[in-house]
Amino acid sequence: MPCVVVLCCCLFIVLHITSNALAYENLALHQPAWLSSTYQSYYTGADRVVDGRYTNLAWRGGQCAASDRYQTTAEWRVDLGAVKSIHHVFLQYATDENNIYTRYFLGFSVFISNTTNKEDGVMCFRDTNYTGATIPNPVNITCPYHGRYVIYYNNRTHPPYPEGYSNDAYIYLCEVEVYGCPKLGFYGESCSMPCPQNCLCHITEGTCLGCLPGYYGKTCSKLCSKNCFCNITEGTCLDCLPGYYGENCSQWCPQNCHCNITEGPCLDCLPGYMGLNCTEKCLRGYHGPNCKHKCGNCEYEKECDGKTGECFYGCQLGWRNTKCDEKCGDNTYGWRCQQTCGNCSNGEPCHHVNGTCPFGCDAGVYGKKCDIECPRGLYGPNCKNNCSPNCAVSKQCDVVTGECIGGCKAGWTNSTCDEKCGNKTYGAECKEPCGNCKNMEPCHHVDGNCLSGCESGVYGMKCNQPCGNCSNGHLCNEVDGSCQFGCDAGVYGKKCSIECLVGRYGESCSEICGAQCQGCNRFSGVCDLGCLPGWTGQRCDEP
Repeated sequence: MPCVVVLCCCLFIVLHITSNALAYENLALHQPAWLSSTYQSYYTGADRVVDGRYTNLAWRGGQCAASDRYQTTAEWRVDLGAVKSIHHVFLQYATDENNIYTRYFLGFSVFISNTTNKEDGVMCFRDTNYTGATIPNPVNITCPYHGRYVIYYNNRTHPPYPEGYSNDAYIYLCEVEVYGCPKLGFYGESCSMPCPQNCLCHITEGTCLGCLPGYYGKTCSKLCSKNCFCNITEGTCLDCLPGYYGENCSQWCPQNCHCNITEGPCLDCLPGYMGLNCTEKCLRGYHGPNCKHKCGNCEYEKECDGKTGECFYGCQLGWRNTKCDEKCGDNTYGWRCQQTCGNCSNGEPCHHVNGTCPFGCDAGVYGKKCDIECPRGLYGPNCKNNCSPNCAVSKQCDVVTGECIGGCKAGWTNSTCDEKCGNKTYGAECKEPCGNCKNMEPCHHVDGNCLSGCESGVYGMKCNQPCGNCSNGHLCNEVDGSCQFGCDAGVYGKKCSIECLVGRYGESCSEICGAQCQGCNRFSGVCDLGCLPGWTGQRCDEP
């Protein structure tokens, strides 16, 4: 079908969002969209791109459109419903933490057309310079044209491709917003200034670039033949207004149809009608142009408006929007999507109808819907883990992390009390130092005992008591500390740890100080405090 797309500017500029851009209306919001192929259409359909949602930029997050794999071309478009005056197009592509989707974005084009064929329109942007590191996401493209369809296109048809490009053509679009004036004949940021009479004018400058339907001539002052789109310079009919056909578009099309502009037969029926002459209303369960669309998941099956597809009585469990063709999202399920999902594993959405979690539960909950907190003594995903038996308070741990509430029993450490004391410590909170265990082995983590015996010079179960002064440097018994071969000079007792009593000295205190001595050295027997009157010598044994 011939068409006229009025070129408003021959240049394109990729811009960041500005306050001026926000003054225009998003003409694409909730308008019909189409995708050349769809991967798993129930959550990556074309309409996701114009639903106003792009908080989740994962391509499988339920807010993006994805084309099928292994294609050489990929195309998406939105129907604005009528010719509009466009200012700019906003594109938001899918992304992730590794930014791998730029390879599919590179090389894309944007067209504005009055038909569904991009070749009938004008290209307002084509990427020839970006790399994976430099391509912006999101991107705003100025497209000051008049048109009905905005078309996003990419291809991989002429290898080899530039570095960083994918080998196949994919679309992973999350949002497209088309900003401009909703009504022809006006321009300016608020679309409030009228264009020159009968003109299609530049959206920011107001200069006359073409004529409104029905007019032609340099100043758009001449009337086209009634009911036709005419050549803007010569006035010859190029296309008919909807509902008309024939020479000079003077004949009525059959009711409820788009007809051939020269002969009149119906090419397509208007929404809600079907049949050769579009006289039959849609059968129960169908809607749209030619009645080719099935009703969505309506509350009463097959009960929807034949023209719009809107469900008369609401949606079945798990579905939402007026056509009931979108599953519950945003962590909801059930009737009117009013019930909240439990804590499904890894944040996965629950089943949109019954709320069950298909891949199990996150830590701290269990049950089909993952909405029941773990009972005492259990924690973790699906409550499958037992609290540590080493928690100070039996079966008392955090249901999510397993951290022991009240700390650990003696000999255990870390938040879940599953690690023995280390660094040669033992006991409560691992604060007690081990003794000198044999071969520098660690002591028992609970009671501190040395299981393989003691190093030289210490004794006891914990090897933390020093030996006494055993005879000739012999080792004491490592269990009870006794000296098998007696004591060194100056001490006595089983453990050779008691100093000699006054009046005794030598090994095991077996010697008696001299009778004339006022007090002898407990090691050598020398009278350190002197002799009684009349006696002399080191031991006071000389008169």
